[in-house]
Amino acid sequence: MSLDFERARFNMVECQVRTWEVLDQRVLDVLRQVKREDFVPARYRKLAFADLQIPLEQGEVMMKPVVEGRMLQSLAVAPEHCVLEIGTGSGFVTACLAQLAREVVSVEQHATLAERARARNAATGAANVRIEVAEAVLKYDPNRQFDAICVTGAVATVPERFKRWLRVGGRMFVIRGEAPAMEAVLITRLEDDQFQEESLFETDLPYLAHAAPRKRFAV
Repeated sequence: MSLDFERARFNMVECQVRTWEVLDQRVLDVLRQVKREDFVPARYRKLAFADLQIPLEQGEVMMKPVVEGRMLQSLAVAPEHCVLEIGTGSGFVTACLAQLAREVVSVEQHATLAERARARNAATGAANVRIEVAEAVLKYDPNRQFDAICVTGAVATVPERFKRWLRVGGRMFVIRGEAPAMEAVLITRLEDDQFQEESLFETDLPYLAHAAPRKRFAV
């Protein structure tokens, strides 16, 4: 029996995402427009709209649709904004951001994932996306600042260098802490040296490379 993708997409938006306090109409519209099933590995295509993390190559995952919705809403991306995405993954969030923002720069440490994400975004017709291959926590430096930053992998603590990439007034969504009770937070840069944090919800997500907690050794 074949899956009715349009019905499944409608149910994902209305029965999962909207009920998780995602009410921004631009965000709901973009989740209806970008075909999530085209960004999911073929063997998981029928699970594209399920309320679960979907495995990707290289041990990465796609976030749950509800988390993607809350993330996009919290960033309040405007059509004139430039956005940095840390962790391209499947490229689905990249494609959503491309419809919301003026420009999207996405960084992915795995070249194979980056290549597939480029192809998938090109297929959507997005001309405002650039996907770079780099490790973000220790090595990458965009040499600029952004209106919004979305971090799609968890961190034990938020790297200070991520904060420096925000413009004053810019917002960053990031999931931090230790499994299984991590915290999604929104960080807003109020002044050059002043940041405001807002706790959004609890969740769990694999760590970015070099962002996991240090191992504790029992004596």
